[in-house]
Amino acid sequence: MKKVSPVKPKLLPIGSTIGIVAPSSPFDKEELEQGIKILRNMGFNVQLADGIFENKGYLAGDDSLRTAQLHQMFKDSQIDAVMCARGGFGALKLLGRIDFEIIRSYPKPFIGFSDITALHQAIWLNTAMVTLHGPTVCSLSSSDNITQDAFLKTLTSDLQLTIRAVQKRVLYPGAAQGRVLGGNLATLCHLLGTPFTGAYAGAILFIEDVGEAPYRVDRMLTQMKLAGCFKGLAGVVAGSFKKCGRDSDIYEILKVCFAQADIPVLAGFPAGHKKTNVCLPLGINASLDTNSGELRFSETVMEP
Repeated sequence: MKKVSPVKPKLLPIGSTIGIVAPSSPFDKEELEQGIKILRNMGFNVQLADGIFENKGYLAGDDSLRTAQLHQMFKDSQIDAVMCARGGFGALKLLGRIDFEIIRSYPKPFIGFSDITALHQAIWLNTAMVTLHGPTVCSLSSSDNITQDAFLKTLTSDLQLTIRAVQKRVLYPGAAQGRVLGGNLATLCHLLGTPFTGAYAGAILFIEDVGEAPYRVDRMLTQMKLAGCFKGLAGVVAGSFKKCGRDSDIYEILKVCFAQADIPVLAGFPAGHKKTNVCLPLGINASLDTNSGELRFSETVMEP
């Protein structure tokens, strides 16, 4: 992995404006309204991107519209952060259309998860900007206080974050240091063979997923392993695998996949598709310690 200095967006003071985009699937308007209410109760202003309520089958509008929303929100000087309405599918279709020079020129906190992993990885590879794997506006509507508190702290605090695996499961013990990258496993796998294939050597790889049978999780991990994605990994942290069968089955698959890697692998992080989905910064360095069950970031997420 290239040694690059990450581009960090600025912290958000209370009263900042969060722009909302819909780069993937259509969303439930009631869930969006509930999420917006939570953001406003935190002290943020909210602005919706043009055409956000458009609907084209399983997409939230056509590709050009959804791309334009991203460009609009990053260029707008009145917008301080960009947050996705929901995941689903569709972000992958935007990667060949995005003008990454716009994002590089106007760095801002960018927040989302699931299908949004495609954008996280593409933004990192093309701009080295730190992004936040965290709730979407719609998922905020059913999130718990832990998720909401972590969201607010990450965006407004200049402290170095520590994230603890609350349901710690040590698959392989040890300690490691590296840049945290990754996200939704299926989306990472779908990026293979594209210009947006990840480079994870020296990194701590975070993975999570939803609705994938254990054999499909195994298949995706095996494909990425055969493609060389895991060569030189510093460590692995696993978030939630919701509706993917028994956790014990997923953990066994992970153990087999990384059996020869001689790296720490820790599962049970509160990030992913379950009710608790804390913000996980992507693109900055952290230390992983399986004894403490912690991922301790060694630098601030954003600039003051």
